[in-house]
Amino acid sequence: MATTRRDYYDILGVARNAPEKEIRQAYRKLARKYHPDLNPNDKGAEAKFKEIGEAYEVLVDQSKRAKYDRFGHDWQMREQQEEAARKAGFDPSAFGQESGGFNRNWQSSEPSGFGSTSRGFGGFSDILEEILQGGGGGGRAGWRTKAGPTHGQDFDHPVEVTLAEAYNGTTRILQMETPENRRLEVKIPAGVKNGSRVRVAGEGLPGMGGGTKGDLYLVITVRPDPNFERKGDDLQVEIPVPLTTLILGGETHVPTPKGTKLALKIPPETQNGKLFRLGGQGMPHLQGGGKGDILAKVKAVLPTKLTEREKELFSELAKLRS
Repeated sequence: MATTRRDYYDILGVARNAPEKEIRQAYRKLARKYHPDLNPNDKGAEAKFKEIGEAYEVLVDQSKRAKYDRFGHDWQMREQQEEAARKAGFDPSAFGQESGGFNRNWQSSEPSGFGSTSRGFGGFSDILEEILQGGGGGGRAGWRTKAGPTHGQDFDHPVEVTLAEAYNGTTRILQMETPENRRLEVKIPAGVKNGSRVRVAGEGLPGMGGGTKGDLYLVITVRPDPNFERKGDDLQVEIPVPLTTLILGGETHVPTPKGTKLALKIPPETQNGKLFRLGGQGMPHLQGGGKGDILAKVKAVLPTKLTEREKELFSELAKLRS
């Protein structure tokens, strides 16, 4: 039995005409609420977090969002079917605009066919099969294409990673609901970011007539991190520093995505909010060597529970400064 999937807009709690900024804000709020680190051993929160990430990955991308608005959850397969028709030399609009189609993906191999179109043709997926197999001449539409093997379609699969995993690189085990029904271990390189596409050659949909398989593309979503805000390959982190250290100078420590800490010298009279750049300590560059930087933003920590003597000293300072 097919599983009903929730509408992506309902998942994020936004209207269908919501601007990109509102979608990003809704995702950030929900991702923090259901983050696995904040909900240990809570399978419900973990499932909710994955659902939120899947919805965000589609709605934040204008192209994907437009296709989702048109075809619903079948947008990826419909896109692949239309592309196959275009490659075969046909206008996909001739097949009608119904939603549906083969629901073949890594979560479910159960098909759900198109209905008949108002133009008198059979289901889109049936016609597509004839096209891919080189059928024609006496067929329903009487079309004829070149016979021979057809390369399989590529397939997108969403993958979530933590910032630490994006920094170090990681692997994932995918359960592939294909005819072989097997597990596949894939490598995710260091430096991936939201929207990165990692190609796994030959692991897409099977070809027709003995054709080679398409490719699998891992579409990456990096979970929000409680400490670091990513800006390209730079990472910004807020560092609490005592007021006395900012005034007199001293030393503090800056966390890194590796889990280590770096010593940072604070000059006297450092202003609240000042940014210090730690070169080469940020995210690895995905397309080449080197790394981004860490931007450490100091945040003044004001003293509390002052003693009478401390109050006197601050009062004396105020008189001197006036």
